[in-house]
Amino acid sequence: MLGLIGESGAGKSTIGLASMGYGRGGVEITDGEIWINGRNILQGGLKVLRALRGSEVTYVAQSAAASFNPARQIMDQVTEAAVHHGRFSRKRAEERAVTLFRKLGLPRPEAFGKRYPHQVSGGQLQRAMTALALCPQPDLVVFDEPTTALDVTTQIDVLAAIKEAIRDTGVAALYITHDLAVVAQVSDHIMVLRHGNTVEYGNTDQIINNPCEGYTRSLVSVRSIEHEEKLPTPEPVLKVTGITARYRGLKFDVLHKVTVDLYPGQTLAVVGESGSGKSTLARVITGLLPPWQGEIEFAGRVLSNDLAGRTREDLRDLQMIYQMADVAMNPRQTVGTIIGRPLEFYFGLRGAARHGRVVELLDEVEMGEDFIDRYPTELSGGQKQRVCIARALAAKPRMIICDEVTSALDPLVADGILKLLLQLQKTENVAYLLITHDLATVRAIADSIAVMYQGNIVRYGPKSQVLSPPFDDYTDLLLSSVPRMKLGWLEAVIANRKMQGGGN
Repeated sequence: MLGLIGESGAGKSTIGLASMGYGRGGVEITDGEIWINGRNILQGGLKVLRALRGSEVTYVAQSAAASFNPARQIMDQVTEAAVHHGRFSRKRAEERAVTLFRKLGLPRPEAFGKRYPHQVSGGQLQRAMTALALCPQPDLVVFDEPTTALDVTTQIDVLAAIKEAIRDTGVAALYITHDLAVVAQVSDHIMVLRHGNTVEYGNTDQIINNPCEGYTRSLVSVRSIEHEEKLPTPEPVLKVTGITARYRGLKFDVLHKVTVDLYPGQTLAVVGESGSGKSTLARVITGLLPPWQGEIEFAGRVLSNDLAGRTREDLRDLQMIYQMADVAMNPRQTVGTIIGRPLEFYFGLRGAARHGRVVELLDEVEMGEDFIDRYPTELSGGQKQRVCIARALAAKPRMIICDEVTSALDPLVADGILKLLLQLQKTENVAYLLITHDLATVRAIADSIAVMYQGNIVRYGPKSQVLSPPFDDYTDLLLSSVPRMKLGWLEAVIANRKMQGGGN
């Protein structure tokens, strides 16, 4: 496995797609050769490329939510390539899919494929896409940020499954990521990229323990910022009391009497594995999913359970940055239009005033005016997320729900975004509900923490209290699952789990 590491926009995904002879967003391959199984795939024409994709080479995209067809069941999509290319019969492909679902830790693997994409969590859908890529038994798999949407405990199982699949099948792989601690666990060699150029290339031990280039050393040594926990003010800006909720068509609750408070100028981090109810809680708070029971109070007023019943002030005060930037923006609108819409809707800004404020917001998220006329397809994953952050800031809200706000960003840019969020919190007194599986981010920005498991709050309180022993079993598992910049760490964690007779 070759790991491709670098900041957003470095060219990692472009290289991964080029391995299938594909250029996204109008990109053309203008020079060089791409050899797969002893032949240059650029010389065979479209027919050769169509036969190659989905059989010899498969791809795990950065955003599974944007890649699955929402109108088809997951099983149909996972098995489609394997059946289409004649790798397996439909029955055998479904059997292999169930085996992969089980290996990747998906719930109820025999029935999981009958669900539609919107009926599973983002992390579960990302694992389903890994199953989709492995199902045809390809020769090369391109993993484009395959664990970005996963919590740390699930990430271990997925990384172990990926390593096991490569070892058992002899498949080669490209692993694209911005997380050096993750790539150190799975890669044999690492290539560091920046601005479309190779900065450094070597075996994993050399890159991690003895990097030659300054940029590589900065990636290896980057540390999360420290955040001093603040004492709460007398009255919370958000009170969530006894919320119980379920999705239409399901016979079981996904949230069970959840109660949390969030104070002005503070950050409440909601952590837990994929499917624990973190994003569902956000949907309930924003009115996108009316609860069966419970009450939501914001700034002293009880909010309507349904989005349609909320006032314009309610909408402006409570903004959200979504987990999947790919599906959170209209692909037919420019960056300027996307960020400018809330400026016009809430404040009536038009013309030069609107343009000027958009430029200010782009500068705040470290992008600049050059991006104002670009479309989402012309942006990297990290750039898309920064546009979503700027759009939320445009409304000048009292509270922002940050759903995996830095998951698509490389460590250096993520560090800058967290500093920006903290600075805005100081000047604007804005409150953050931070949904994340990254405990380093929690330590950097949170004042209080709610740990969720299977729709329940299992641990809740100030950060210093939640992160101090004694721990309950699940919180202990979360804290011990944070990847470390140490070769062999993954194998040691898996071995320790087996000794304890556990697992995720």
